[in-house]
Amino acid sequence: METLDIEMNCPYCTNNDTAVLESRGLPGSDGIRRRRECKKCSKRFTTHEKVVNLDLKVIKKDGRLEDYDREKLIKGVRKACYKRAVNEERIENLVDEIEMKLLKRRTTQIKSSDIGKMVLNRLKKLDELAFMRFASVYMDFNDANQFRLFIGAH
Repeated sequence: METLDIEMNCPYCTNNDTAVLESRGLPGSDGIRRRRECKKCSKRFTTHEKVVNLDLKVIKKDGRLEDYDREKLIKGVRKACYKRAVNEERIENLVDEIEMKLLKRRTTQIKSSDIGKMVLNRLKKLDELAFMRFASVYMDFNDANQFRLFIGAH
C-alpha cells in the first residue's frame, strides 16, 4: 500500500490518515481514480482526481472575455441530452474530452464558437437528437428552413 502526502478525509469517520490501495487512469481523461482505505475505521472509498481550475478565458460573440465555466458547459450538454439515453458519466466524459483539447492549445483564450463546434462534433457521435437540440440553440437559426439546411449538410 502506498501512502500519499495529500490529506484525504475519510467520508465515514473524517480521519485524514488514509492509504492508497490502487491507482489507475480515468477513461477518456487525464484524471486518476484511487481506491483508498481509512487507517482508523478500515472502510474503503474511491476518489477521482483531475484538474478543476482551468485558467481559460472564453471570447464571447460580442468580444467580451469570460472565465471558462465547466458547469455552464455541462448544463448546456445536459439540456441537449434531456430524456435521452445519455447518462451523466457520458456527459462528464464529453466535457473532459473538450477540456483536454482546450488545455493542449497554445492559447488560454478560446472563442465560444470553437467550444460550440467541439460540443456539436461529440454530440453527433453520442446522440443524434441531442446533437440537433444543441445545434438549434447554438446556431441560433432564424427559421425552420435554416435548421433543415444545417441538418441536411450534416
